[in-house]
Amino acid sequence: MGTYLDPGNNSFKIILNGNYVDKTGLLDYINSTVDTPMKLTCFSRPRRFGKSFAAKMLCAYYDRSCDSRSLFAGLEISGSPSFERYLNKYDVIYLDITRFISLTSDISNIVQELQVAVTEELRQAYPDCVRENERTIANALMGVTHRTSHKFIVIIDEWDALFREAKDDEALQKEYVQLLRGLFKGGTATDETIAAAYMTGILPIKKYGTESALTDFKEYSMVEPFTLSRYIGFTEQEVQALCEEQHADFVKMKQWYDGYSFSDIPSVYSPNSVISALHFRKFKSYWTSSETYESLKGYITQNFDGLRDDIILMLGGERVSIDTGTFQNDVTSFNSRNDVLTLLIHLGYLAYDEEESEVYIPNLEVADAFRLAVKETDWKAVNKALARSGQLLKATINGDSDAVAAALEDIHSAETSVLQYNDENSLSCAVTIAYYTARNYYMIVRELPAGKGFADLAFLPRPGVDKPAMMIELKYNKDADTAIRQIREKRYDGVLKDYAGRLLLVGINYDKGGKGENAKRHTCMIETWEKGCG
Repeated sequence: MGTYLDPGNNSFKIILNGNYVDKTGLLDYINSTVDTPMKLTCFSRPRRFGKSFAAKMLCAYYDRSCDSRSLFAGLEISGSPSFERYLNKYDVIYLDITRFISLTSDISNIVQELQVAVTEELRQAYPDCVRENERTIANALMGVTHRTSHKFIVIIDEWDALFREAKDDEALQKEYVQLLRGLFKGGTATDETIAAAYMTGILPIKKYGTESALTDFKEYSMVEPFTLSRYIGFTEQEVQALCEEQHADFVKMKQWYDGYSFSDIPSVYSPNSVISALHFRKFKSYWTSSETYESLKGYITQNFDGLRDDIILMLGGERVSIDTGTFQNDVTSFNSRNDVLTLLIHLGYLAYDEEESEVYIPNLEVADAFRLAVKETDWKAVNKALARSGQLLKATINGDSDAVAAALEDIHSAETSVLQYNDENSLSCAVTIAYYTARNYYMIVRELPAGKGFADLAFLPRPGVDKPAMMIELKYNKDADTAIRQIREKRYDGVLKDYAGRLLLVGINYDKGGKGENAKRHTCMIETWEKGCG
């Protein structure tokens, strides 16, 4: 058992001691690729989505230096016909690139140091197969295979860490790609030595122009997960089972950590956040570190036309269109807003709707990361809106229409922002941002079908929240009384069929015309109803 060669199964044992969600079905897929043209797999997904857990699971399963039968007993893979065929049958090369970077004193030498470290372990294990002065991993593997007929499973965790940590060192990146090409370039050498390879990281494989740097790998990602979508995060059924077992509030779990989706898996949860919430018995953002929002700020303030407006629209609950095809799969080669938004998908900050080619902020946890990142920008109107949102919600619940109108006018006083709305759609987005705090207590639905019409904004209290429901009708260059009258005329009872209690009807009008004190004038009317159930 070594650090890089045959690392054993102890890490997977430790994982099983926690709240383990069975993802061993991934092994069945990798088994199906062994010694086939599909044997090179790159499966990328964000931090906190279980990448390292999967890599350690693969090590425990394939590593010939240990017996892992009891670890997998009762798990999904144990019922597969491929289970016995591949269990503990291979030498495993395991490379944790992030860990190796942390151990090196000079990152510019990391590729050479990695080659030396791995070949030395191979030479110690197979002294008759690896030459004393061998410093190339590919040649060392070939030497072992030629003398022993042993094939290797190669597992690389955080394969793209070098592209993120040395993002401006193109020479080092090319040297690293050459190392990987030497291992996986295809042809006789790779076929003789490598039974299968599995790389995991945040980013898909780097592109040079339109071509992948490692053309033989089959890629699975947050943009195109294909058949591996159920292994990206936790599914709704898996989270429900955890909540039942731990007596946790599933509704709040969904509110905080759901929101990612794929065509065949409509609800995908952030695994680390779910496990953290269960462990600490607290629903909060587990992404809120200075590193998180500082890096996010750096991306969202890139100087591309339309990017800031897109971010503001998504803060307001909107979705925006995207073309993911131009992204070069690194953190520096940005040529458009599409490239930045695509990176944010891979980093987990945005969810992606492949059918509609749209992106959006998935849940409360990620929304909080955006709030903190925006707080560090010079987006004055948006920051003012976010800061005042708690007061605005309180004034609305208290029925203080003058305070609501005054708050909206104050928020709108900044000069440059999407909050300079000029139609009802822009007004709707701006008001959603102004009520940003409300998402902690309400499901906010835009143009929700209800009764005989549509409510511009419906605020439906989340389960267990003791606050009134709110129906907000927005008007542009009309008046608040018209908005209230429209609510009454359209009879928005249908949306609240099962709601009983206090209901606020809120009419808001923005009148852009006029001069002086009449310019950019907001008016508001609030009516209170008591609604019975049904």
